Amino acid sequence: MLNRLPGGIEPHPQVRGRSILTLMELPPEGVEAVIHTAGALASLDRRQWPSLLEGRMIGLIFERPSTRTRVSFEVGVSHLGGHPVVLAGRDMQMGRGERIRDTALVLSRMLDAIVLRTGPHETIEELAEHATVPVINSLTYGHHPCQGLADVLTLRQRFGTTRHLRAAYVGDGNNCCLSLMVAGALCGMHVVAACPPGYEPDPDVVEWADAAGRPLGGGASVVTDPSVAVADAHAVYTDTWVSMGDEEDGDRRRRDLDAYRIDDRLLTFATPDAVVMHPLPAHHGEEVSDGLLYGPRSAVWDQAENRINVQAALLAHVLG
Repeated sequence: MLNRLPGGIEPHPQVRGRSILTLMELPPEGVEAVIHTAGALASLDRRQWPSLLEGRMIGLIFERPSTRTRVSFEVGVSHLGGHPVVLAGRDMQMGRGERIRDTALVLSRMLDAIVLRTGPHETIEELAEHATVPVINSLTYGHHPCQGLADVLTLRQRFGTTRHLRAAYVGDGNNCCLSLMVAGALCGMHVVAACPPGYEPDPDVVEWADAAGRPLGGGASVVTDPSVAVADAHAVYTDTWVSMGDEEDGDRRRRDLDAYRIDDRLLTFATPDAVVMHPLPAHHGEEVSDGLLYGPRSAVWDQAENRINVQAALLAHVLG
């Protein structure tokens, strides 16, 4: 492992060697260090990336279907010289009832880090409790920290800074909403979520993000009116209304969230240079119009690509 990472900084001491289950576990300086390295990686041809993970074996466990997360981790690890070991939940003994503790202890003897995409956040907490190598959350129902990092990097690339930017999240206050709030607040943004009753983000996380962001010029808050959230926003963000596991309630959720669609009318409340964001996959014609998703104000495809950069940077700091 090189002592200095792209961008000229050393692995951050409060990121190195630790598990990353949420971004709430990191200080603002740690998040900034990862974003800085990710930006430096983004400026390079990936074929010219340094071999920061040479000889490292990174386990990628997917208990839920994945397109962007799986490909972005495999690409990032490979371009840094590491070896991704991909495991589907159905192919593992853990999927047949083996104790999470046993899986954690065994994989820790074989891998340098474990990346897990699962459902209940308690699953990854238990894995990290018993693992002796770092565990990285690539998605749980509660948090999606890698997406939050990619969102912040995307906005920094667009606007040059995230300090004092305003982002509006419109729709279901899910894991992407929470991770955007936390990542944004730690980087000096104010994130306002507009959600219908019953769909609000976890109030404890909102309170934490608001308190953490205020000294940095940011914060977090929740409203019910989308136009209030979008007013003067530099970014307007949404996510699918019906996530995996919500299909049985799909019709009700669509009715409840119908007034929370991002379209040209709603975007008139934002700043003239505001961008549209979505973590994907999108349900076309539901939470966002195709005109915005594919239009010149869309930052969606940059978000997707930046998953490679931030995840590679995160692993470089964790294993530095």
